[in-house]
Amino acid sequence: MIIFSKRTTFGLFLMMTFSLGCMNNKKEAPMKAPVAKKIPQVLEAHGYQRTDDYYWMRDRENQEVVDYLNQENDYTQAVMKHTEGLQETLYNEIVGRIKQDDSSVPVYFEGHYYYTRYEKGKEYAINCRKEGSMEAEEQILLDQNELAEGTSYYAMGDWEISTNRQLIAFSEDTVGRRNYDIRIKNLETGEILEDRIPETVGNITWANDNKTLFYTLKDEALRANRTFRHELGRPVSEDVLVYEEEDGLFDTFIYKTKSKKYLVIGSSSTTSAEFQILEADNPTGEFRMFQERKPLLEYGIDHYEDHFYIRTNLEAKNFRLMKTPETATSMENWVEVIPHREEVLLEDIEIFKDYLVVSERKEGLIQINVKRWDGKGEYFIPFDEPAYVAYTTSNLDFDTEILRYGYSSMTRPSSVFDFNMKTKARELKKEQEVVGGYNPEDYVCERVNFPSHDGKMVPMSIVYKKGLKKDGQNPTLLYGYGSYGYSIDPFFSSVRLSLLDRGFVYAIAHIRGSETLGRAWYEDGKFLKKKNTFEDFCAAGDWLVEAQYTSPEKLSAMGGSAGGLLMGAVMNMRPELFKSVIAAVPFVDVVTTMMDESIPLTIGEYEEWGNPNDKVYYEYMLSYSPYDNVEAKAYPAVLVTSGFHDSQVQYWEPTKWVAKLRELKTDDNPILLHTNMEAGHGGNSGRFRKFKETALEYAFLLDQMGMTNN
Repeated sequence: MIIFSKRTTFGLFLMMTFSLGCMNNKKEAPMKAPVAKKIPQVLEAHGYQRTDDYYWMRDRENQEVVDYLNQENDYTQAVMKHTEGLQETLYNEIVGRIKQDDSSVPVYFEGHYYYTRYEKGKEYAINCRKEGSMEAEEQILLDQNELAEGTSYYAMGDWEISTNRQLIAFSEDTVGRRNYDIRIKNLETGEILEDRIPETVGNITWANDNKTLFYTLKDEALRANRTFRHELGRPVSEDVLVYEEEDGLFDTFIYKTKSKKYLVIGSSSTTSAEFQILEADNPTGEFRMFQERKPLLEYGIDHYEDHFYIRTNLEAKNFRLMKTPETATSMENWVEVIPHREEVLLEDIEIFKDYLVVSERKEGLIQINVKRWDGKGEYFIPFDEPAYVAYTTSNLDFDTEILRYGYSSMTRPSSVFDFNMKTKARELKKEQEVVGGYNPEDYVCERVNFPSHDGKMVPMSIVYKKGLKKDGQNPTLLYGYGSYGYSIDPFFSSVRLSLLDRGFVYAIAHIRGSETLGRAWYEDGKFLKKKNTFEDFCAAGDWLVEAQYTSPEKLSAMGGSAGGLLMGAVMNMRPELFKSVIAAVPFVDVVTTMMDESIPLTIGEYEEWGNPNDKVYYEYMLSYSPYDNVEAKAYPAVLVTSGFHDSQVQYWEPTKWVAKLRELKTDDNPILLHTNMEAGHGGNSGRFRKFKETALEYAFLLDQMGMTNN
């Protein structure tokens, strides 16, 4: 599979664990909302002066900051106290649908079957393998429950088996700031080796000698910028710096090709990429340039036999596939394999001995195209639903006719299939079990297109329970993201059933800024066209109202991270369109953050939002930045979530925004802030614990709809 690094500050977990709260409508006098003190800070640029009264909140070492965050948490807890019974009901529903003693589909690779399983009542996964067959004795590689003992937060990053299959290197984060320590275990003795590499990016790549591994470190701004080589048994202080990325727009990373022949160091920004290669049998050798970076040239590489295959935007906005001999890799040697197509986005490839499998996006949906290398035919795997998610997964072997892929839709639980590319026979290996019973025929999924402000037709995926009347009275949650070219596909969520079964409509607006309709769709929602993202989302809400799915009194909106920016922008633009808004870890202080290069990830974001040191971009950002455009007017009810250790969106952005909203708004709707003091961008760790937050979230949503007894 081609690896192409694209910066994004958002993960799909935010779609599945919405961060919400609720308001208190009890008759007794409610607890007063915290009032943040004001210390005016004047910020000047390009002849503009902005006064930020809450700039002081940036000091995480200041006890006043911590005290204020705790006051906000206490306030949220107090205001929502009347929903505690509902929260317990929701939590039990959500967890009750999850098979607790579950396991993944085994993956066969080089003599072993690898799989992950869960034990009843435990929060974390157990990584296992069996040799030769699934009837063999189980070997536990890593029990994450044991590793997590004594921590309030635990997240496994990467884990990789050595070439001789005797060692496993793994990375773990015990804070939530995505700084991972790498540790190594001897799988023959069970011993954890003394080697410990602190605060890495988390990725691990073994050389073929079974004693050398490569890893990446971050700089002060949390940008992955240095790749090191470590030899087992030697002090980390003696690790060798292999590559340092000096351009602040670029991150660096390392991986090994599926062929196991090459180590690859990649450097990528939002609009450009560069790779260097080295034979994995020679880990102390010198990496050599594959193709040097050029402005606006994006590419990713993988290797098979004596050629490299390159997915690139070279003279191809929607990307095309090229190949080149492994002895001559610069772009003048590239030969076209799959041409550019105006209506089809080439997303990824999987290489097999006799087949090339292409994942491509057409009309917003992923298609999987199977091609024979000998040219004797090609075909698409059929998918019949109007909105779905399909993806190739865990295809580690070259010499096989079996393609493994995943599939789900907004009504069909996630499934894993083994597909015989020669006979076209399909075997269902596993379908997500929804404990307590689930019938997809009880729900309806629709795919619609609606016009935006400029006439562009925008797709939207919608799901609801069968029998719903389109009378404008249905509670509805509209979700959006729309940044970094990240496409939110219409996936299945058993968690979401707690809303659908209470009569909710759930919709995903596939707005500009994503790549749902190709690369041009992304480029039409970034830089000086960013407002198209916001306009598209508002048009989605208008369409749902006009089509009688809902009304402004029943419509809620949700987005996280860059999607939280979307929430802040549409609240300022169209506050009357939404009853309530959920902004999870929201990027809302755009101008101040983008003007401060000391803040993690800022410089690399210039290629997404623009560089505000240029007056044109500064003025455009200033025109939509949620924090800078809060006004004295009525706003919807809002629940904002944050993580004190968040490395993607610093906690002070949502905190400042809430303080300013409370200060200026003219309505009585609640503005609630919940900061997880023990986690980062992704919220709580653990398989079940995170759903306590989800129950809190849904309680807020139901409370705003007047459905707390439901």
